[in-house]
Amino acid sequence: MTLKSKISLGMGFLFVIVTLLGGLGAYYLNQLANDAKEILKDNYISLEYVNSMQKALLAGQPSDLDDFDKTLKRQEANITEAGEQQATESLRRAFDNFRTNAGDLNNLKRVQQSLIQLDDINRQAMFRKNETAEATAKNALVWLTVVGAVCFLIVFSFTINFPGYVANPLVELTNSIRQITSRNFEERLYFKSDDEFGELARSFNNMAQKLDEYEHSNLAKVLFEKRRIDTLIQIMTDGIIGFDERRSVVFVNKVAVQLLGIPESRLIGQYAPDVALHNDLLRSLLQAGAGQAQEAAMLKIFDPESGKENYYTKHIQPVKVLRTGEEQPVDAGFVIVLKNITPYKELDLAKTNFIATVSHELKTPISGIKMSLKLLDDNRVGALNPDQHALVGHIREDADRLLAITGELLNLAQAESGQIQLRVQSVPPADLISVARNAISVAAAQKKIAIRTTVDQGVPQVAADPDKVSWVLINLLSNAIRHSPEESGIDVGLQVEGNVVRFTVRDYGTGIKPEYRNRIFERYFQAPNQEGKQGGTGLGLAISKEFIEAMHGQIDVDKQIENGALFYFTLPVAA
Repeated sequence: MTLKSKISLGMGFLFVIVTLLGGLGAYYLNQLANDAKEILKDNYISLEYVNSMQKALLAGQPSDLDDFDKTLKRQEANITEAGEQQATESLRRAFDNFRTNAGDLNNLKRVQQSLIQLDDINRQAMFRKNETAEATAKNALVWLTVVGAVCFLIVFSFTINFPGYVANPLVELTNSIRQITSRNFEERLYFKSDDEFGELARSFNNMAQKLDEYEHSNLAKVLFEKRRIDTLIQIMTDGIIGFDERRSVVFVNKVAVQLLGIPESRLIGQYAPDVALHNDLLRSLLQAGAGQAQEAAMLKIFDPESGKENYYTKHIQPVKVLRTGEEQPVDAGFVIVLKNITPYKELDLAKTNFIATVSHELKTPISGIKMSLKLLDDNRVGALNPDQHALVGHIREDADRLLAITGELLNLAQAESGQIQLRVQSVPPADLISVARNAISVAAAQKKIAIRTTVDQGVPQVAADPDKVSWVLINLLSNAIRHSPEESGIDVGLQVEGNVVRFTVRDYGTGIKPEYRNRIFERYFQAPNQEGKQGGTGLGLAISKEFIEAMHGQIDVDKQIENGALFYFTLPVAA
């Protein structure tokens, strides 16, 4: 039987009960009404006739006797009870005799006796019928009570059980769906019925069984892949620590365990900030924003295996997971990777020391070459012909170029080793621009380039090393002259921006191609001009960046300029 049929049957059952109670009540009410009607129709009217005849008899007037006769006739037409016919006939004979012989008291007495007998018959009938009505009422009360109680119990039981019959399977189905959602594929429904709920339970159980089979069929593969990934993580030479979204440690490889100095058993499953309370390295790794992607940061960490401090870069990568059936990825934790760069750092230090040593050693022979060139220009040594003068000029230019390169290499060595020697003091920015303009005035005059300076009113002094800032300005102006066409101009500006002073150098030459603008401050990178030619050593801008940042400033190129190039840097205002 279907669920719809069962609900219809239940509603029909309630309808039958209501109809039964209503019909039974109507039946007994009709019986009581009939009993009351018989009393009024049969006996009460007869009593009224008797009463009227008694009054007329007492009056004794001829007209009253006529009324008596009329009333008696009505009574003769209202014979309803046993014995009432004989009593009425006896009353008629006695009355007729009384009218014929009005003075006979015996006839009057017989009339009165007949009236009393007629009254008594109807009164006894009323009492009898009243008892019948009372019996009917009692029977109605008993039957209505019994039937009502039985119906109440049935309806009460139906009211209690039938909603549960419909709702309980739905509740059980909802709980089972939650279990399936929680990947408990062993959940089953047990509805022993042949209706829609039974069919639903069978379909649900089939679905859960197939999901369970699918889960177990792929579980071995998933476990194998997990072991593969765990093995790969363990054999990696980088330190790797994985955290879940609650910052608890999920996995850690041997390298990270060795660096942290904490056994793996005390890390896995632990809340990382609690462990970091007793471990300085983990505390530094879990700085603010540890769950967000960060650029590589270099750390010096003591390695117990090598017995020395090694260099590591820290990479933080957040993990986002897209759950099945959802559209937005959710946070699933993050991974910290410690990459050992000690060999590269040692090579870099060796390279820096080599560059510093070679640059320093080259200065002596270059200085000797320049001294010899100066002697050749002296006529006391001997006169030179024009060709010789030209050769000496070329040698001098190459020597100056070598001397500039060695100076840049020495500055680079200082920057790489972190040993930039600064003499920070309060300096007027305009004076720094004047020094730089004087240094490049000859080169600018050769190409007929005008240097235009714009300075805001009330520019304060800056806290900087005047030699280093002048070097940066000279480098920027030299680059601008080199890339500017003849008879053009270069704009140099000073502006105040809050607590910093902004220096700008703008040329109107070939400019820098957009694809090279993010790399021009890299060491040894030389951006080609519009003709594809390169110039310089690729160190000037890199050294400038190191100098400016060492003085707590910033340097960059305006990426919005298309006609030429605009370089700018800022320096803090002197206190």
